[in-house]
Order: sequence, then C-alpha cells, then structure tokens
Amino acid sequence: MVLVSYRTGPVLLECLASVLRQNGVREVVLVNNGNPPGLLAEVDRLAACDTRLVVMTGHGNVGFAHGCNLGADRATQPTLLLLNPDTVLEPGVLEAALDALAGREDVALATVRLLNTDGTEQRGCRRNLLTPWNCVVEQLRLASLIPGLSGVNLNTAPVPDHPVEVPCISGAFMLMPRDTWERAGGMDEGYFLHVEDVDFCLRLRRDGGRILYIPGVSVTHVQGTSRASPMVVEWHKARSLVRYFFTYFRSGWQAPVVALIAVLVQLRFVAIAPARTLLWMLRERRGVHPPPEAR
Repeated sequence: MVLVSYRTGPVLLECLASVLRQNGVREVVLVNNGNPPGLLAEVDRLAACDTRLVVMTGHGNVGFAHGCNLGADRATQPTLLLLNPDTVLEPGVLEAALDALAGREDVALATVRLLNTDGTEQRGCRRNLLTPWNCVVEQLRLASLIPGLSGVNLNTAPVPDHPVEVPCISGAFMLMPRDTWERAGGMDEGYFLHVEDVDFCLRLRRDGGRILYIPGVSVTHVQGTSRASPMVVEWHKARSLVRYFFTYFRSGWQAPVVALIAVLVQLRFVAIAPARTLLWMLRERRGVHPPPEAR
C-alpha cells in the first residue's frame, strides 16, 4: 500500500490508523512530500510502534505522480494499492475489495465506491475517460439538457448491485496486481498534480486492461484537508489538463477543440485561482478552516 502526503493535516493519522487496522495489511509505505514537523513526529511514533509502516522522507515535494512511483518502488507486496492520505477505511474494507478482485485475472485495476463525508458518492469515483468532447459536455452541463449525452463523471448514475467495468477511476483508491503497475511503467511524472490518474487509466485501457468498480465496498474520502495554496493547486490542475489533451488529442479534427480547451482552462485559472487564494490566505491568518464540503 502506498500513500503520498503533502500537508495533509490530522486526517493523515486517522487514515493511517484505519489502514493499519485492516486485515491482511503487511506493508504501508508513506511518501512524505512535506508535512509539518509536529505531524511527522506523530507519524514517526506510529511507525516505531508498527513496523509495517515505512516512512519515506527527505526528498521534498516531488509531486503526486513521482511520489507514487517512489512508494511503489519501495513496496514489495504482489498487490499494490494507491490510497489517498485523506481517506478513512472502515474495518474489513480492504479484505472485501481483495475478495472481489480474487480470481479476476481479466481485471488490471479496481476501485471501491468513494464517498463524501455526507455519504454521497464522490465525483470522479467512476467516470468516462476524459476526451475533448465529454469535457465540453461536462462543463456546459449538456448531459442534463440533452438525453443520451454523457459527460465525464458517472457518480449520479444508478449504483449497480455487482462489480462492473468502468472506463476510468480516481487515484484516491487504485487496487491492482503488481504486474499491472509494471506493465504500465507507473505514473507519468510529467504530471505534478492532478490528471495523472486519468492518464494512467487511459494507458491501461489502450493496452487492453479492464477497470473494475466494486460498489459493495465503500471508503470515505474527506478531501480538502491539505493546507496547500489554491493558487498552486489550480495552476498544476490547469497545466495537467492542458498536457493531457495535447498528449492524446492534438491530431485531426480534435486539434482546434483542444486548442480552445487549453485557452478556456487558462481563463478558468485566471478567473478563480486569485479569489480562492485570497480566501485561503484570510482563513490561514485567522486559523479558520472550513469543513471539506465547503471547499
């Protein structure tokens, strides 16, 4: 199991405790991209009491994709789980997910149902592969206006009563045989933050890999706990989106659409990042942090 953490906040300790309570966990690799000394000291104390927890530190903030690769290189188990450090696992979650995956040699990658703290399914948990067309549909909310159209996220679709194949999943919970990771060559480190999970799924699908969504098992993904500047986060999100589209969709008729999307992504950054950063700075100064649902 690999977790990459950057200024995650106290939920990191809750996450690690929930992980170490899972049956069958033999190894947890925490890649510390940067956390306050006090929190890191708590993590070190936990590692001293439980030798299954390995903390990799001292490399600085190398980004999420690079951090995943570092952790996966350090991990030794035949099954790999990439898990966000702001998730909380109920007892038995990992065992149930592994049971659902057992005997499915046809599956390259699997996820569970990711929930918000209010119990609703999270956007991005199961989704279509990101393309210029469904990006436009998603942003303009065309799927709600025109029957038959589908955007990116599938969280509002009915929840199936059995595991089903989906085109793409979130990097918050990615369970896979070690062979899947090796064949894919890990995460593309050209993405510092965001979209690396979509890129990973696209490469797997193009190689014939199947992705499984397991609805009967759920994990709470808190989100919004990192004390990172929104300006930095939004910049990397915009940069990653542009990189993804220009990598895979810049030829033929899609080229002008991709160019337009790139412009719109940058305009979105200019429109929202400064305001979000200002609010963040004011809250940091006052020591007031809104609940995740408000972010």
